[in-house]
Amino acid sequence: MSAQKGKDLLVRVSNGAGGFTAVAGLRARQLAFNAETVDVTNADSAGRWRELLAGAGIRRAAISGAGVFRDETSDARLRQMFFDGVIDTFQIVIPAFGTIEGLFQITSLEYRGDHAGEVTFDIALDSAGPLGFAAV
Repeated sequence: MSAQKGKDLLVRVSNGAGGFTAVAGLRARQLAFNAETVDVTNADSAGRWRELLAGAGIRRAAISGAGVFRDETSDARLRQMFFDGVIDTFQIVIPAFGTIEGLFQITSLEYRGDHAGEVTFDIALDSAGPLGFAAV
């Protein structure tokens, strides 16, 4: 995969009509995959080396982003999703790689404003079910 423009990494939310719309105004975004391990080390472990149970543990994905709201509609949608605790379908489009899709919940929504600047926001989402992947 060659170098890609950061602005092409998109976070999109279901629009409720079978399509997706980009989360407006994101300037920075990140996707992280994590897997917890299950330690099964015991007194009989060879050489006292740690042993892990394959295929066990919890897998999760986390999305974070920061930006400015472009319009009242996107601001209202994300804000209402947070306050209602809604779990909805999101897509993360990774250029020249593929699309991750699944259920996520907004776990953090922060607003910030500097005296001589625009109001910005930070958002964090955690996966709430299995994720699908479609390669480019």
